[in-house]
Amino acid sequence: MIGGVNDRGYDGGLGLAQAAAGAQRLTSTEAVRLLASITYGRVVFTLDALPAIRPVNHLLDEGRIIIRTRLTASISAAVRSTDGVVVAYEADSIDPQSRTGWSVVVTGHARTITDPDQVSRYEQLLHPWVNHADTVVAIEPAIIAGFRINATEN
Repeated sequence: MIGGVNDRGYDGGLGLAQAAAGAQRLTSTEAVRLLASITYGRVVFTLDALPAIRPVNHLLDEGRIIIRTRLTASISAAVRSTDGVVVAYEADSIDPQSRTGWSVVVTGHARTITDPDQVSRYEQLLHPWVNHADTVVAIEPAIIAGFRINATEN
């Protein structure tokens, strides 16, 4: 149920139950469109029972967020330890001068992709910032939430 929760009012933890002046909730469709418009974000996962955040680049494919990482990286270990793990993925584009922009948070299950054809395809399409990435991870969205910040008068 991609985005359906957001469109019915759940804000994905963004604190917009009552939208602040200058903030406007995004529909899940608009949030996904904005997420697809940039190539980087932050993946949030649990590491030794504590929250961990890593900046990564991504692509969207068939409704999933695809990242590449190293087999020895913390996120790879967390995803491999179970049959998928719940993660959050956050991306934004904020202009501090105009005080405008947007932020999107996706929550879903992350799984390692093991199909050799898919791995090969993503190795061609996505070039990670960190060298020696040898693992492809797909995040299947369950909750998509976002908001746009509009300039307000003080």
